[in-house]
Amino acid sequence: MRRTIPFGMSAVRNVGEGLVEKIVAERVGRPYVDFYDYCERVDPQCLNKRTVESLIKSGAFDAMGHHRKGLCMVFEQIVDRTLARRREHDQGIMSLFGGGEMGEPSFDDARILIPEVEFDKMQRLAFEKEMLGLYVSDHPLLGVEAALRRHAESTITDLREQREGEIRTVAGVVTNLNRRFTKKGDLMATFVLEDLQAAVDVFVFPRVMQEWGALLVDDAIVCIKGRLDLRDDQPKLTCLEVKRPDVTVDGGQPLRLAVPVGALTASALDELKALLADHPGESPVFLHVGDKVLRLAEEFNVEARNGLVAELRVLLGPDCIAGPAPSSVVG
Repeated sequence: MRRTIPFGMSAVRNVGEGLVEKIVAERVGRPYVDFYDYCERVDPQCLNKRTVESLIKSGAFDAMGHHRKGLCMVFEQIVDRTLARRREHDQGIMSLFGGGEMGEPSFDDARILIPEVEFDKMQRLAFEKEMLGLYVSDHPLLGVEAALRRHAESTITDLREQREGEIRTVAGVVTNLNRRFTKKGDLMATFVLEDLQAAVDVFVFPRVMQEWGALLVDDAIVCIKGRLDLRDDQPKLTCLEVKRPDVTVDGGQPLRLAVPVGALTASALDELKALLADHPGESPVFLHVGDKVLRLAEEFNVEARNGLVAELRVLLGPDCIAGPAPSSVVG
């Protein structure tokens, strides 16, 4: 059984220590079964709608099997109905067709169904960041690393090895965006650009802000062309240009190649690698060799719609394009 706590509830936005104590006290010895059970059992103070919404968006109810978007769609109705029923119970009022026991659905109190729909990855993570101050369940850049590298000259970590004043292009996700006005009344901005390994402060002055500012929003994946400032301990960038690269979060359709064992000579592999490298893209490549499937490294992800398949058939034979992968896959 999982015993770790990814994030303390009291640190969730709009959720204080007093409410957390009540939630935990009721949970001791009898974990909450689902969201309905939670609503029936907790102190009414814990059903403050802003608090409940924050808990949902932070992922607090994920372990109960609920989808965050679906729960956001109906939680207010569930809370209102639960509180009304509890008030009637406290006043001794029984529903006309009531079952009689607290928490048991009755004829006129059927459960409101929670839709099985979920936010897309970026929206889910944006809410998570808003409620927790950081990404916990995932990261906006996971799954797009290879695609993003093709749009950047350097990683953020590499900036330390560059020279003062150099102009470099780096890629990452916008965080802590802060727009403000100068003394002259011109709009500028600062933000933190982060990738999976590091982060850098970026300054966007009015002229650049006027041209590129519309592309800057929190949690956006961007490429920044900027002038490097190494005068302090931490590198900084003065932004010159902003681009929103075309990256696919979930990757492209995989390319699967059926390769006879005897055809895997050193020279054939070198030719294959060179051919794949000439067609960079988003699609992962799988080699089907006998009953094994080998997934190539992300650096060999390809764009398969630009003549690559025809060239592969010349190199590997007309039947080289394989069907779906069998169950055993070797990374």
